[in-house]
Amino acid sequence: MNKNKRSLYRLSIIAISVAGLFSAHGTFAQDNETKKTDSERLKEVEVVGTSPLPGIGIEKDKLPYDVQTVTDEQLYRGQSLNLTDYMSRNLLGVNINEVQGSPFQADITYRGFRLSGILGSSQGMSVYLDGVRVNEPFGDVVNWDMIPESAINNVTLVPGSNPIYGLNTLGGALAFTTKSGLTAPGTEVKLQAGSFGRMRADVAYGSKSADGYHNFISATGFRETGWRDHSNGQLGNVFAKVGRQQDDSNWTLSLLVGRSNLLGNGLLPSYSYDSDGDDPAEKGMYETNRRWVYTHPDRTRNELNQLTFNLQRLLDSDTELAINAYVRQSKRRTLGGDAEREENDKSPPDYENDVVLNYTNTSSTSYGTSANLTKIMGSHQLTSGVAVDASSSSYGSSQAGCADLDSSRAPIDCVSAVDHAQLSGKNTALGLYASDTWSATNQTFVTFAGRFNHAVVDNKLNTYVEPNGPIPGGLRRTADRFTYSSLNPSVGVTHKTNDALTLFGNLSQSNRVPTPIELGCADSNYPCRLPTGLQADPYLKQVIARTLEGGFRLKVSEQSGFTVALYRSDNSDDILFRAVSRNGLGYFENFDRTRRQGVDIGTFTSIGSVDFRVAYSYLDATYQSAQILFAGERSVQVRPGTKIAGLPDHTLRLNLDWRVAPKVLLGSSVIATSSITTQGNEDGVIWQEDAAGSEVYGNAKVKGYMLLNLHANYEAAKGLDYFARINNVFDTRFETYGMMALSMFNAGGVPITDPTVGPNVSRFVAPGAPRNFMVGLRYRF
Repeated sequence: MNKNKRSLYRLSIIAISVAGLFSAHGTFAQDNETKKTDSERLKEVEVVGTSPLPGIGIEKDKLPYDVQTVTDEQLYRGQSLNLTDYMSRNLLGVNINEVQGSPFQADITYRGFRLSGILGSSQGMSVYLDGVRVNEPFGDVVNWDMIPESAINNVTLVPGSNPIYGLNTLGGALAFTTKSGLTAPGTEVKLQAGSFGRMRADVAYGSKSADGYHNFISATGFRETGWRDHSNGQLGNVFAKVGRQQDDSNWTLSLLVGRSNLLGNGLLPSYSYDSDGDDPAEKGMYETNRRWVYTHPDRTRNELNQLTFNLQRLLDSDTELAINAYVRQSKRRTLGGDAEREENDKSPPDYENDVVLNYTNTSSTSYGTSANLTKIMGSHQLTSGVAVDASSSSYGSSQAGCADLDSSRAPIDCVSAVDHAQLSGKNTALGLYASDTWSATNQTFVTFAGRFNHAVVDNKLNTYVEPNGPIPGGLRRTADRFTYSSLNPSVGVTHKTNDALTLFGNLSQSNRVPTPIELGCADSNYPCRLPTGLQADPYLKQVIARTLEGGFRLKVSEQSGFTVALYRSDNSDDILFRAVSRNGLGYFENFDRTRRQGVDIGTFTSIGSVDFRVAYSYLDATYQSAQILFAGERSVQVRPGTKIAGLPDHTLRLNLDWRVAPKVLLGSSVIATSSITTQGNEDGVIWQEDAAGSEVYGNAKVKGYMLLNLHANYEAAKGLDYFARINNVFDTRFETYGMMALSMFNAGGVPITDPTVGPNVSRFVAPGAPRNFMVGLRYRF
């Protein structure tokens, strides 16, 4: 057992032991609690929603799966930089990959399913904001920078392939609800400043009147110079909501406007194995200076305008109708400076550097409506609904050739850009769903649910090809329509053995249809280079996910609890990107089967003025078919049981908050992960020269890490708080992702120019941020 595995093994034992201690402490607390009379004791019941739209909630303990919820005050007390940072530190099963390097462009994974802003990545979760699905229609990506964080009232993370949440809910659903003048009256100002030139301001105001009218407005501004070279960024958004609440109804109309200009400069070459892939590995640019970037710029500009109408009407004391309508307009423009070293067409061939600027422009308009009826009928709580969503998207890519790179590795002397591809796509989706939670007895609850999804994707694609390419004349046109349908069921059982212990089990199914970008690059005869080029759009199968989950919840007191959830999710016909050449060209294709299984263990307790939370997750994410997949700069042969890259097997979180004095709170968090498989090294091969060449074996995993973060809060006066936090206290050098690829630079960041020397086979990594701090204040009045 190596050192890293021994450390994680010890941490796992510590987590389980601490959990047992907390549960024991909770038992003592319960014994004290039983001494109180019924009049002194008020039972706390947590109610959560069971569909994207609001409705009559249900007791969380009746659900056959473990829902995680976060309030706005918990978000504040967590003292995280943003939502993704908070989720990665506090929510069970959630991890973060800093592939882009910008804090608002993080890749979030939950139980091995991905939520990313990178176009072309395989998405596995649905995301809702006030009942509106905000996965972008062109590629199902999630733009975290367009979430109005200062307006978030609560967050709900629903596990499994829950069919009620519609398309793309393969591994779970994330639902955000926003504040209003009813839930957040008054004014709040929060100002922050810290390392890497980071400054952030959040301002919110809410009010309500005696006649039921209410309004709310919030704004967020953020900017940074970035901790890596050439990685400055900024964003801003405004969220406004008006509405009226009467005896039996509440309507709201909200507007969200967001803009961002972010620079995330991606992976950096670490150890290299020279042009033949031979050992020993040599240090790369990352070991020389982790603040460097490979090439730049890598700019993403996002724009969003969203208008949403929500109506909740209480038809009677046991029946509620919710209606939603929305329209969204989003734009994304990217600029990427890229360079690679490749063989030329000379005879005999030698190597030369190719430098380009890649441009993309994506524009989408989405609109839709949905209705949700919730009714309590005796021992049944029924929910039924319908959702209709439509969108139109346009995408264009172009490329400009450049003469060289300057000393900072940015392209120079570039010619005018030439179009590569233009695509227009239309998506239409219809969803019909229903669920019933049946109280079979006072202690046993059975939940049935199902949803029928019908989706149509229309693609029109123009591809501009080199004159000497496979298409004479340099232009290829295609137009196709794809139709998908799926009936997704789920069934679950919850049983309360007593007031403290609840057992649960659930089986569910959901589906994801291919996106326009995947269909636009799905022909092995016409490969493309993501995310800039699209070539052809043949048929791809939809992804079907089935999840089996079971476990228990133990609530031994109001201050102590323990949760265990075991799960297995099997995906059929996953959509992955595969390579056809060493230079990165490839295409999307269905992969027969993948699996994600594991266990999440969480516990919490309070001992005097100290609050503890411990969370441990084990994840076994594997391919379950013998097939070829794309990873990095070569094709990888995987077999049943081969690990999926970028996902740690073990994750442990320890959180502690200590109320030192009535007005002083000190907190800490520890995050520890095991090593992760590097993309392109899933089969243990560092490199192979060609399809018939010899293979070079080696372990290119990214090692695990442990981080300590500290935060403090001082309540100086009524409504006025000061806070501070230090992340990565010991300035640990760590990485969150790895990929095998070819590097055209040596360890000093200088391009290789010898025509007889090819690029280095390297492990590229996503550098984790060094030690940093933030201070700020919050004033509410």
